[in-house]
Amino acid sequence: MGTYIVLGILIIIIILAISPTIKHVRGQGSCCGGGGDIVKETKQLDAPKIGEIEVMIEGMHCDNCKNSIERRINKYEGVVCKVNLRKNRAVIEYSRPVDQEEIKRAIESLDFRVSDIITK
Repeated sequence: MGTYIVLGILIIIIILAISPTIKHVRGQGSCCGGGGDIVKETKQLDAPKIGEIEVMIEGMHCDNCKNSIERRINKYEGVVCKVNLRKNRAVIEYSRPVDQEEIKRAIESLDFRVSDIITK
């Protein structure tokens, strides 16, 4: 009887211990120092879109990673960034010429790695 109680307690502890890990792997966690429930504004271009680049990014784990990249790139005037966490990429639309190296430096300054930039 005592063995079943100990086993039950161990199962509960294991479930509680792996729940955050499962959320993290799904990209729903709040790792990297931020919360997963951030309400954010959707930025739109003020002028007609003249181009788009796709940036392949390594090292993103959660919604906070995604949001930090979007916030950093969306600070640039004439640029809108949307990150797809599951595909490890950002689509950046722009209404003025942008320096791809500047975009790369901005993302990598957040401790992510840009593996490729594709002009569309």
